Amino acid sequence: MGNKPTIAVSHLGCEKNRIDTEHMLGLLVQAGYAVDSNEELADYVIVNTCSFIQVAREESVRTLVELAEANKKVVITGCMAQHFQQELLDSIPEAVAVVGTGDYHKIVNVIERTQMGERVQEVTAEPVYIADDTTPRYRTTTEGVAYLRVAEGCDYRCAFCIIPHLRGKQRSRSIESIVAEAQQLAAEGVQEIILISQITTNYGLDLYGEPRLAELLRALGEVDVPWIRMHYAYPTGLTQKVIEAMRTTPNILPYLDLPLQHSHPEVLRAMNRPWQGQVNDGIIERIKAAIPNAVLRTTFIVGFPGETEEQFEHLQQFVQRHEFDHVGVFTFSSEEGTAAYDLPNPIGQPVMDERRDALMALQQPISLKRNRAEVGRTVDVLIEQENPATEELIGRSARFAPDVDGLVYVKGAARLGAIVPVEIVDADIYDLHGQIADVSNQLRMAMAAVS
Repeated sequence: MGNKPTIAVSHLGCEKNRIDTEHMLGLLVQAGYAVDSNEELADYVIVNTCSFIQVAREESVRTLVELAEANKKVVITGCMAQHFQQELLDSIPEAVAVVGTGDYHKIVNVIERTQMGERVQEVTAEPVYIADDTTPRYRTTTEGVAYLRVAEGCDYRCAFCIIPHLRGKQRSRSIESIVAEAQQLAAEGVQEIILISQITTNYGLDLYGEPRLAELLRALGEVDVPWIRMHYAYPTGLTQKVIEAMRTTPNILPYLDLPLQHSHPEVLRAMNRPWQGQVNDGIIERIKAAIPNAVLRTTFIVGFPGETEEQFEHLQQFVQRHEFDHVGVFTFSSEEGTAAYDLPNPIGQPVMDERRDALMALQQPISLKRNRAEVGRTVDVLIEQENPATEELIGRSARFAPDVDGLVYVKGAARLGAIVPVEIVDADIYDLHGQIADVSNQLRMAMAAVS
């Protein structure tokens, strides 16, 4: 069948989606396809879409339409393909295939079938697949960082969230498979591994009959990688065992991303997260007591249907009280197919925007204070890029996760993908500024102080 077509991938959506993209790339490269980052030169473009909320869908559709107009053979994968396969086929004639979230591992076969002239629909209604350590993978992140998926899917039914519908029920990988992949990544020189799933604190529940996150963290403690960061830790799953494993395993960063969504028990009940209202304050206090240097990130939704001024005020006081390091705020997006879709008392977008801005404004001085506390300290920074214009390096300290938190701008020379000591000299609301620390000088001073 002559030469194989060149294939480009346009990636949209979250880091769970990114891992699917990386596996598709790995499988295509293994099968001998030329993979090009330049969409203009490629015959096929795979668009890995997001369907989480309206704005994400609009971005996905814009990308699809642009590629269709450029006469590309478009393969639609990811959450939007899972969600709207028929509508997409009907409205985008250039789409040669739609591939669901549980079917990305069939990508080579899908491309072959489209070359025979078939218009392929490969969407498993209830996704069950999850890639393991033997599935080829082609990383697209900076060299020092890799995402590692410990589980896929979700068994919760939060009223605002369509993810279980798009990604299926929770399915965890074995501890052995995760550790094997972590070891491969460490051998490739990765300095930071980020553990992801929909609810990382529920890891292992489906496989072992109980959550095994604490055991997983301890097993990963044996892997020779300096930083392991955990995302999406539901507060109720942060048991004594998990906190203890975090505290005593040196390469597990004391960084917790708690998707709290709200503080008021009534709003949480309406969100179908009633268990959380009872425990919010207590759990945060417990984490802070157990891990005094813990970095806490959280996200909130404002403008959930029926949210009153008093309930929003409750949320503001909560944010003021706990002084999180990082806070993301989203306005409620009404999603068809979720329980919140037709709830009464919807809140207008102007009010939602106002509440989001008010909460962000409240958080800014807190973030600034947390960042200012770093000035004068020497901290480890993973160097990720260079800015030739300013001759600065850009990286992150352990306090910052990629893409969602701040950056550290560094003066001095260091290798990309290395972790180096940086003396922090300045801080603003989101970012830190520093210079590569002169370690030999510090050592001399320390020696002098001792003798």
